[in-house]
Amino acid sequence: MAKQRFGIEGMHCASCVNRVEKKISKVDGVESVNVNLATHQAQVTGDLSEERIGEIIASVEKIGFGAKPLSDEKEEDLSKKQAAESKKLFRDFTFAAAVTAIVLIGSIPHMMHTWGTWVPGWMSNPFFLLILTTYVQLVPGWRFYKNSYKVLRSKSADMNVLVAMGTTSAWLYSAAMTLFPGFLTGAGFPYQLYYDVTTVITTLILLGRYFEAKAKGETSTAIKKLMNLQAKTARVVRDGEEREIPVDDVKEGDHIVVRPGERVPVDGVIVKGTSSVDESMLTGESIPVSKGTDDQVIGATINKTGSFTFRASKVGKDTTLSQIIRMVNEAQGSKAPIQRMVDVISAYFVPAVVAIATVSFLVWLVFGPDPSFIFALTTFIAILIIACPCALGLATPTAIMVGTEKGADHGVLIKDASSLEQAHKVNTVVLDKTGTITEGKPALTDIVAAERYDETELLTMAASIETASEHPLGEAVVRGAKEKSLSLSEPESFNSITGHGIEARWNGRDCLAGNEKLMRERGIDLSGMDAAASSLAAQGKTPMYIAADGHIAGIVAVADRLKPDAARSVKAMKDLGIEVVMLTGDNRQTAEAIAREAGITQFEAEVLPEDKAGYVKKLQKDGRRVAMVGDGINDAPALAQADISIAVGTGTDVAMETANITLMRGDMMSVVTALRLSRSTMRMIWQNLGWAFGYNIILIPVAAGLLYPFFGLLLNPMLAGAAMAFSSVSVVLNTLRLKRFKTLEAEPA
Repeated sequence: MAKQRFGIEGMHCASCVNRVEKKISKVDGVESVNVNLATHQAQVTGDLSEERIGEIIASVEKIGFGAKPLSDEKEEDLSKKQAAESKKLFRDFTFAAAVTAIVLIGSIPHMMHTWGTWVPGWMSNPFFLLILTTYVQLVPGWRFYKNSYKVLRSKSADMNVLVAMGTTSAWLYSAAMTLFPGFLTGAGFPYQLYYDVTTVITTLILLGRYFEAKAKGETSTAIKKLMNLQAKTARVVRDGEEREIPVDDVKEGDHIVVRPGERVPVDGVIVKGTSSVDESMLTGESIPVSKGTDDQVIGATINKTGSFTFRASKVGKDTTLSQIIRMVNEAQGSKAPIQRMVDVISAYFVPAVVAIATVSFLVWLVFGPDPSFIFALTTFIAILIIACPCALGLATPTAIMVGTEKGADHGVLIKDASSLEQAHKVNTVVLDKTGTITEGKPALTDIVAAERYDETELLTMAASIETASEHPLGEAVVRGAKEKSLSLSEPESFNSITGHGIEARWNGRDCLAGNEKLMRERGIDLSGMDAAASSLAAQGKTPMYIAADGHIAGIVAVADRLKPDAARSVKAMKDLGIEVVMLTGDNRQTAEAIAREAGITQFEAEVLPEDKAGYVKKLQKDGRRVAMVGDGINDAPALAQADISIAVGTGTDVAMETANITLMRGDMMSVVTALRLSRSTMRMIWQNLGWAFGYNIILIPVAAGLLYPFFGLLLNPMLAGAAMAFSSVSVVLNTLRLKRFKTLEAEPA
């Protein structure tokens, strides 16, 4: 099953989206299609051969739109095209506004005869006004006719049809009254010119389109930011020589030299040299990571100190950065369930508006006040102009775009719009312990020295005899000693005792390191140490006894430490009204200690991986909306079962493909960020839809003259045009407030 993005030209409202979507979905081999008004893109999934892609393009062109296949590499070209379109809109608006200003002044005598005596006669001449209005109608406003023709040819209608019908009605009536005044007034039609209405409406809608285009450009900066991280060239070693080549020409297996201050061009593995690398673009951690032979490096990270050579393992579209770009792209182009409801409404909206406008015209023509034709025409034009469904079409996709962008900015990669929407419903978060709540690797936590020993002497002994061990607990002790800059020496002899510990000859002493059972078997008196060991175990730590020459020397304890932000994150989730549950395969004593430290009251210990999915299912049966947080691999069954799956700190191919949300930074607060961002985005969508629906529900009846019999209120078509333009712009500007979203780390504690 392949995926392909298409750039779609000519879309202006939700009904356009619906028509393009329907047409593409009818092409053989297409499994699914999502069309996004905000990005002007279509995401198509299915059997997409070159022939099929040609059929899709032809089907879109048949209904009056343009279609062009896109790739991640062409995103910059698309951005330039959007900027050019915005520039053209501004130019058309500027010319239309200049002409409209003259038409408005010239129309004053026709509207207010006495007050307009100061206007020169040539400016108010109807033929002069006709020429200027015709220019606005057929030059800057030609786009409405061109698009209407394409739409009507495909036997449907959209906002272009509404605008063209409304402005043309006023323009033609005015032109006829200018050319044949005696004939029309003799037939009972009142002398009335609407040149000002026609030009002002066209100019306002062009202004709205321009602001809309500019605002939409501001909503989509995530892809540009990510692409700017990519190195442009790479220093490749070929035939024994270093050559600087474009990064697109790098091949898998190439050896690449990276000097201090340079970006790593692609993903790979170091074969020579050491350095420290700034991986903040991936992990969010500002402290550079030490790298040496056999360590992995990721494209777009920054080499800080030394030079190194690495072998390219992933190039082009397979690099981690390219996968992130593709994921953000797909998320911004995908469609939330709530948007499908809007699309269904929009499909019937334009025909319904035309019907309402026609009925209103006929009713007022028969029953309206004199002159009834003018009254009926005014309501007809106002309804057509006010009802353009632009705001409806922009309400959801613009919010999704900004939401996924803010997620990417904070290392939260959201797979699709549906995941972003569903996450706001979560009321229970299930956390895997190891690697999610804890660091995922044991670390030295405590040193308890017996009499005749001090802590430094005890740790030096314990770490030295463990240097030959490959056990994770022993490695933790060695790592802890090195962090304290202790000088270690290898043991003269070493023997591992499976399930118990180790014995070694070090510095002329016979040493032991292990559990209580090993000490008892070797006759070591633990008096005074067993109480300390029990206390450490109760805290979820693993105590290791150290003995030398038959006497107890002390205890070193290791534990999988809680992540620094774990307790704060759990509290933040509880503050959101979310129940937090911990699942772990560890024993109950350790689980209880970790849960207590993290502030979690509900936990399950000694749970097998396959049983975690069953626990999630049980919560769902109790009516809970569950988010499962794990590493994306070991917890796969539970992640698949959950309503929302969140993979923490992996950034792996598997995680990004399977999880609804991938947290690149691996910290617990990113879970909170994802949930808060979902809630903020959905709140913005509901605000936008409330504004868009409310605007149409309230103003269409006003435009139809429903309030006229009671209050004498009638909506002027010019005000209708201004309101329509303002509605679309206001929806996009409201969405842009989401750009101010901050993580809890960025807010005052």
